[in-house]
Amino acid sequence: MKKILALRVMVVLMLFLTVMGCNKSSSSKNSSRATGWQINDRQGGFQYNTSFKEQETGPGLVFIEGGTFTKGKVQDDVMHDWNNTPSQQHVQSFYMDETEVTNVMYLEYLDWIKRVYPPSNDNFRAIYHGALPDTLVWRNRLGYNEILTENYLRHPGYAEYPVVGVSWIQAVEFANWRSDRVGEKALQDAGYLKKGSHLNDVSADATFSTHTYINAPTLTYGGNEEVINPEKGRGRNVQTDADGNPVNVYAKIESGIIPVKYRLPTETEWEYAALGLSELRDFNLQRGRKKYPWDGQYTRSEKRKTRGDQLANFKQGKGDYGGIAGWSDDGADITNAVKSYPPNDFGLYDMAGNVAEWVADVYRPIIDDEYNDFNYFRGNIYTKNAINDDGTVKVVTPDNIVYDTLSTGKLVARNLPGQILQVPVDENETYLRTNFDRSDARNFRDGDKRSSRYFESFNDDEFDTAEPSSNTGKMYNSPKHSVSRDSLGNIVREYDRNSNRTSLINDNVRVYKGGSWKDRVYWLDPAQRRYFPEDMATDYIGFRCAMSRVGTKSKNKKKVRG
Repeated sequence: MKKILALRVMVVLMLFLTVMGCNKSSSSKNSSRATGWQINDRQGGFQYNTSFKEQETGPGLVFIEGGTFTKGKVQDDVMHDWNNTPSQQHVQSFYMDETEVTNVMYLEYLDWIKRVYPPSNDNFRAIYHGALPDTLVWRNRLGYNEILTENYLRHPGYAEYPVVGVSWIQAVEFANWRSDRVGEKALQDAGYLKKGSHLNDVSADATFSTHTYINAPTLTYGGNEEVINPEKGRGRNVQTDADGNPVNVYAKIESGIIPVKYRLPTETEWEYAALGLSELRDFNLQRGRKKYPWDGQYTRSEKRKTRGDQLANFKQGKGDYGGIAGWSDDGADITNAVKSYPPNDFGLYDMAGNVAEWVADVYRPIIDDEYNDFNYFRGNIYTKNAINDDGTVKVVTPDNIVYDTLSTGKLVARNLPGQILQVPVDENETYLRTNFDRSDARNFRDGDKRSSRYFESFNDDEFDTAEPSSNTGKMYNSPKHSVSRDSLGNIVREYDRNSNRTSLINDNVRVYKGGSWKDRVYWLDPAQRRYFPEDMATDYIGFRCAMSRVGTKSKNKKKVRG
């Protein structure tokens, strides 16, 4: 009996010591190593998420652990365009959609726009029409494709097929919309927004923007206090300071709750993810010479159970878009449903074939790895929040939407209502900086005199007739078509028929990667790169989204060696 009593006393003592140890550990964790003051004190002061462990993987994404690789072509350059010279690059860890964005995903976006900004309203009509994919891309002068023009986007039979007819600009706007909806859901789940507000309280005058919430939370949902400060916010840790003022009413970046935004992947990220890097762990890529997103040198499976099956959807030859019906068929005439072929080693589907994909970069034939070999990207345009005279941020309203007219004559909204108006950075941000000196960095170190076909070593004045702002004015001398409106509002389209134009490259052409159902096998190599105007669309270019990784490089933290 005494032994049982002693055992019970020991158990109680151990539980007490464990609880005390946990409390001590928690107290230590919330104690500042800078000042010793308590963090997250109920009396107020500095508030911070000290229990954050891991960035949550967003809907549709898979984790891509970063590292070094050889970007560019490592096979023979049979096209002799030499615009993808091998260079060693390092990529930070990030996330990427496991599949291309599908028709049903894009239709959800269109449905939201139609509900919030009804096209029946003259003020909003251009918003909806500016987001619509161009279904006419399926038409061919000598082909009958009207069934695709009428059905491909909306018919359930094509629901899980990749969306096409989407320009680069439209893909970027989809990513922005997706960021806001995922952020909105995260804040609802955490109790910072009223449950169901995305259905019951949203309107053109009351929308949610993640960027607006971070900078001015009281301006989201049109300032509707019932939505942005719900009385019964489950999980929300609202407290009051010593003076009785509420703290933690709104989530902040420091809360660790607001997701990182969705975006298009950079070309470097896309190529790194497409390679899969299964061989890079054993060999240097230039020695391993990985040719496709899958292992091996052929487009057919070498595995016993699937031997001979095509591993991607591509054009196999003239008049042959899928092979002979049956065993050698790749299962598709045009595009195919996502996940129809095996994923690569990162778990990504269709990184070769099906549709080519937009990436974020502005196209240039030269990759300037001498200046930067970390997270390489050309296309930066730095902006900041527009500020009102009273110091508040300037939020777009339904009455002051600004529309841009694209080269195609299509109107697109520069910012949607509820978003903060963006303006270029100026001298306040650039003065005496060494890392950037202007808002638009697309042309930074963009070639020089020697890289132009007009260069003559004996003539320093050769570029006097070129554009005065750039020594490469004749290097990227693309046609300059113009679209304007007359006094009656009718679109006037003018074509540039100047015979002195020397290229199709300008600051508004973007890289696309991956090969498609319409491409020969040569273009399935992840290193291949082509370009297309950012405001135009085709029946063979789609896209997928990416998200940056915050925190640790790896999900499996390496233990410190003692």
